[in-house]
Amino acid sequence: MASLTRADVEHVAHLARLGLTEEELARLEGQLNHILDQYAILATLDTEHIPPTAQTIELANILREDVVQPSLSVDAALSNAPERSESGHFVVPAILGGGDGA
Repeated sequence: MASLTRADVEHVAHLARLGLTEEELARLEGQLNHILDQYAILATLDTEHIPPTAQTIELANILREDVVQPSLSVDAALSNAPERSESGHFVVPAILGGGDGA
């Protein structure tokens, strides 16, 4: 498998808008070529009898059971609110324009 040249790494860095130093470019060139070498080794393996997988480990439900519990009171839920209405709601600044076309 062909390896990446310094010019290839510089080109990809430019496309990705990465401002890399000379030291970073040299390190990245070595790392990317190592990845390509490892891929070349993997590409030689016979995988015809291995079924495709979407997960490498078994998925298990890690969620707890739903248990009905009492909820927070309005006062507890709003206890840290900087401002609240008399009807028990959060008061927040308006985020929409006031009709000025914004």
